[in-house]
Amino acid sequence: MTFWDHLDELRTVLLRCLTVATLFAILAFIFKDEVFYVVFAPKQQDFLPRIFGSSPEIQLINTELTKQFVIHMMTSFYVGLIVSAPYIIYQLYHFISPALYEHEKRYATSIVTSGYLMFFAGVAFSYFIVFPITFRFLGNYQVADDVHNLISLESYIDTLMMLSLMMGIVFEIPVIAWLLGRLGIIDSSLMKQYRRHAIVVIVVIAAIITPTSDAFTLAIVSLPMYLLFELSILVVPSHRKRKNINR
Repeated sequence: MTFWDHLDELRTVLLRCLTVATLFAILAFIFKDEVFYVVFAPKQQDFLPRIFGSSPEIQLINTELTKQFVIHMMTSFYVGLIVSAPYIIYQLYHFISPALYEHEKRYATSIVTSGYLMFFAGVAFSYFIVFPITFRFLGNYQVADDVHNLISLESYIDTLMMLSLMMGIVFEIPVIAWLLGRLGIIDSSLMKQYRRHAIVVIVVIAAIITPTSDAFTLAIVSLPMYLLFELSILVVPSHRKRKNINR
């Protein structure tokens, strides 16, 4: 195939991905009640186990005329993109697979599959643990009894989406580390040597990606990042194994 043939094929792939994502977004827009039942579930009192204690119900408010409709459309877009992600990944892999050798195809399949699963593991971790704890703590925090919190719908959705996206990306750390290890760029001994430096970097990155500026959320985000770093040390080949791989 010529260069222009490849561009034409890529355009076809992108149009397919856009069409499928749009169809799922339209379905999410139509099934508004079901979608927002899932979106608003983390703010319910009984969402977290009893070990986290109880807190009063937190009500959301809207202060702009068009904001609820805009958020409805934005949420539908995110849902459509997430649901269609397996098809999008398959189409992109199908596009680049003819250019790969057989052993590269095996690596690519492993990376794509594990990367997709780890991303959704991060989203699930944010949805079921990080965001509910953060929302409950900050939503009920008061500097004085006569100062009441009024949480806007936009703030709720933005925090939920941003935390879910960032935690999904953070959970890709073991996959990226494994890939760099297979390429011979890093090994487990090198990661152990720079463990203290990694902790500082993790805290800095957690501070950047955390949508709120409180130390509570920073600690919740930093802890799984550090555990993922330790997991990466286990999956990355050692110096001796890396030599054998390079041979």
